[in-house]
Amino acid sequence: MLGYRMIMTDTNAISIRNLSKIYQGGKLALDDVSFDVPQGSIFGLLGPNGAGKSTLINILSGLVMKSSGSASIWGFDIDKDVRNAKAHIGIVPQEIMFDPFFTPLEALELQAGLYGVPKSKRRSMELLRAMRLEDKADAYSRTLSGGMKRRLLIAKAMVHSPPVIVLDEPTAGVDIELRQQLWDYVTRLNNNGTTVVLTTHYLEEAEQLCDEIAIINHGKLIAKPTKELVGMAREKAVLLTLDKPLTAPPRHAAFEKAELIADQVVEITYNKDRMNAGEVLAAVQGMGLGIVDVTTKEADLEDVFLSLTSGDAE
Repeated sequence: MLGYRMIMTDTNAISIRNLSKIYQGGKLALDDVSFDVPQGSIFGLLGPNGAGKSTLINILSGLVMKSSGSASIWGFDIDKDVRNAKAHIGIVPQEIMFDPFFTPLEALELQAGLYGVPKSKRRSMELLRAMRLEDKADAYSRTLSGGMKRRLLIAKAMVHSPPVIVLDEPTAGVDIELRQQLWDYVTRLNNNGTTVVLTTHYLEEAEQLCDEIAIINHGKLIAKPTKELVGMAREKAVLLTLDKPLTAPPRHAAFEKAELIADQVVEITYNKDRMNAGEVLAAVQGMGLGIVDVTTKEADLEDVFLSLTSGDAE
């Protein structure tokens, strides 16, 4: 068993209210952020580099002091009840950090000791089995593959059986096979009762795993349901250079939008669930227009941020 359920009156595993952080020199990293992470959920925290995700995680873990606002973990205020707040959360950092001369078993035993877990209640081998590292229990950690090291970090974060675990960019820089394995581990953690907070750059990851999503952009937070968020990235666009000038963009029932960028350049936006680029080109050619050059672009996470924040910017 990778986690456990604890009965609590508050249904939120994490509650954040008006959280702000201003670093020395005046840099505003978090700007009045408020959101809740429901108990038992997989919660996605998305945002570009420098958006404030790491600052928020470091505040929850006690590594960074907030400037204002409040945060609680499993009902325990991070300032008023530091010990219990830390006992109820496990953090898996993006960077792979541990002593290469410890074996995985030794690393887990040491971590459990740091959290004050009595020897009779330690689950080191159980965690290694769950992470499929049982056969590496006595190997030096430096000999593990990158994927094994990431799984060991998850095991380390679980030694004190926290009901909440934060995975900071767990699949950054890993191949597709390992990413799928890590997705499986996250799902197993959640199925066994652990509330998971996942930071990621990947929309696909958010779509596959998360029940809810919060987007942080320039220190501010915008929350959107997963399906709505991913729906914003369903649009693709092609930039077409045509063989003759136009006075108006071509129209077609399947086009979401067509815009004349220059006399001979048109940008056509379409829903990739309804048609593909080839069908767009065929539709344009069917109007008697010759295509000289084609450039395609697909909405990525940054496009979604811009779409969500454009209203605030106006």
